[in-house]
Amino acid sequence: MDTTDPDIVFDNDGVCSHCHRYDRVSMQRLIPTEQRTARLEALVSEIKAAGAGKDYDCVIGVSGGVDSTYVAYVVKNLGLRPLAIHLDNGWNSELAVANIQKTLDVLGIDLHTHVIDWEEFRDLQLSFLKASTPDGEVPTDHAIFALLYEMANKYGLKYVITGTNIVSEAILPEKWGYGYFDWRYVSDVHRRFGSTKLATYPHFSLARLFYYVFFRKIRLISILNYIDYEKKEAMDVLQGKLGWVYYGGKHYESIYTRFYQAYWLLRKFNIDKRKAHYSNLILSGQMTRDEALRGLEEPVYPENLLIEDRDYATKKLRQTPDSMEAMMQAPNKTFLDYRTSHSLFEKAKTLVNATRRYIG
Repeated sequence: MDTTDPDIVFDNDGVCSHCHRYDRVSMQRLIPTEQRTARLEALVSEIKAAGAGKDYDCVIGVSGGVDSTYVAYVVKNLGLRPLAIHLDNGWNSELAVANIQKTLDVLGIDLHTHVIDWEEFRDLQLSFLKASTPDGEVPTDHAIFALLYEMANKYGLKYVITGTNIVSEAILPEKWGYGYFDWRYVSDVHRRFGSTKLATYPHFSLARLFYYVFFRKIRLISILNYIDYEKKEAMDVLQGKLGWVYYGGKHYESIYTRFYQAYWLLRKFNIDKRKAHYSNLILSGQMTRDEALRGLEEPVYPENLLIEDRDYATKKLRQTPDSMEAMMQAPNKTFLDYRTSHSLFEKAKTLVNATRRYIG
């Protein structure tokens, strides 16, 4: 991690800041084992009571990946009535579409799919490539959370249940992935590099976020923190009971994510996200360090398929090999080079943590 994370620090014992942060947030947000059954039952009762008389009692996001699919499986088995929300951003793999359809058919969950305006979205994705920051997935992630809040608000629901979790996702350097809640950042990048008006792109301002959280009292629930979530066991359950098929990498259900993480990040920023993912699994006891090091010796993705993804992305984004290479060679930057609401979010996190209603 110290080869790619500019903010990592080590204490006198050689323990890094990510390990210390994992210890801190796991204490704050993971439900203690002896309390999980009671706390989960209380949460489910609360959600059911709030949704009484309505078509649904919560919303969930579905991408076809491990975490979101397992959330669908868990909430249905808890007796909840979720509405599944899917953002079609034009980059779904056929396998992702099949996984979503099979999962929701088996579980009997209604689906709302939002098909994003491709011209707007293509322009925003290109803006982030031109911005030369290592967080090119922000356009998708921001739109997903905007839709989740919007649909919860539309149906009068108080709970958005997400697949974010501590045991596999607590480690991510801020400069690798800041900004998916920060509309000021998204809009500034687009203002500088975009050319198409974002007339229909799903988004929310900081004021709108505060409205959802503090006035509509819509809560984000990381339900996987309430259970014993073992990634490999979850995949076995999904494959055995839902016919789910693995993609070969974290979030590789999206062709763009696969291209961005396996090709763009590695070649432009020397960022191998497996280092963060594996480190997290080591800290949660789901992988040994030796297993992680052996895993890092393997190619992130087969070279011939990486080239296919690169060529596909180039064509779909209406670029030329030369224009893509120019963006690849541009000086690297971070979110700090653009206008953001970072300081306000840091203050908000402190407030939200104090009330145990953590955002993000």
